[in-house]
Amino acid sequence: MRFEPTAEQAEFAHSLGELMVRADSVTVARRWAEGDTAPGKALWSRLADQGVCALIVAEDDGGLGGTDADLAMAFETLGYHLAVGPWIESAAYLATALTGPELEAVAAGEMATLSVAELAPYCDAAGVSDHVFCVTDEGLHRGETTGTPLHSVDTTRLLSSLSPTQPLTSGDLDLAANRAVLAASAHLLGAGERLLSDAVEYVKQRRQFGREIGSYQAIKHQLADARIALDFARPLVWGAALHLDALNASAAKLSAQRAAYLTARTALQVHGAIGYTAEYDLGLWFARVRALSSTWGTDLWHQQRVLKHVSSQ
Repeated sequence: MRFEPTAEQAEFAHSLGELMVRADSVTVARRWAEGDTAPGKALWSRLADQGVCALIVAEDDGGLGGTDADLAMAFETLGYHLAVGPWIESAAYLATALTGPELEAVAAGEMATLSVAELAPYCDAAGVSDHVFCVTDEGLHRGETTGTPLHSVDTTRLLSSLSPTQPLTSGDLDLAANRAVLAASAHLLGAGERLLSDAVEYVKQRRQFGREIGSYQAIKHQLADARIALDFARPLVWGAALHLDALNASAAKLSAQRAAYLTARTALQVHGAIGYTAEYDLGLWFARVRALSSTWGTDLWHQQRVLKHVSSQ
C-alpha cells in the first residue's frame, strides 16, 4: 500500500503553509511567548476560516466531515510552520469529544483547550481560550485554572493546571485521545521536517577550512540518519491516519517523536554555537519537539500501550 496524500489534501496543506508564511508564523510565535497573543489569535481565526478547526467535525454539526488523513496532513503543516495555540486540543480532541453547542462553537473557530488526565495533564493556553475543558477518570467537564501558570521548555506553550467543574455529555473519548495522539505525531513529523530542511540549508552555506561543512562525510551521515528516521516514521503516521486505533496511534507517536528528536539534536549539532542562541529560530522548533515528545503520552506510556496490545494478540 502506498501512503500518499490525495491532490486535494496536498493542495489544502499547501494553502495552509502559504497562509502561515504570509502571516510570518515564527514572529507570531515569538510574540505569543512574550505574552502578546493578539497576532496568534488572529492567525488562529484565519486558519479556522480555512477549515482546520472543523476538519473532522461531521457536516451535521457544522464541520467539513474530513478524515483522519486530512487531519494528519493539516497537522504536519502546522508543525512545519510552528503554529501556536491549542490546536491538538481543539481541532483533534475536542472536535471528537464534544457534542451539541460546544462542538458547533469549536467547529466555528472559537479557541478551546483542555487537559486530559495521564495523556496531557497540563492545559495549554487556558488564559486566552474561549472555552476550557477538563477530562478526568469521571469523563469530560468544563474546567477552570488552579494555581499559578506553569513553565514549559517550549515558551510558546502557556501551561496551567485545571480542576473540573460542570460535567458534560461527551462523544467517544477513546477515539478523541487517539486523534490527539495522531495530531501530535503529525505535528512532530512536520517539526522534524522543518529542522532537517533548515539544517541542510545551513550546511550548504556555512564554510569551514575553505569548504562548505555539508561536504564533510560526518555531516552527511548525520543528516542522512535524520532523513531515514523521518522517512521511517511517516508510514506509521499515515498508517495510523488510515486505520486509527490505540496500537497504530501509539506506534506513530513513538516513531515520530524519536525521529523528530534525533533530527532536532542533529540540527543543533550541525549549527554549532549559533543553534543554542535564543535569537536563532532553530531553538523554537527544538523546544516544540522536546515539549510534544512528553505530552499526549510519554515514550514509556506508548511503549506500554503497544506492549499491552501486542501481548493480547
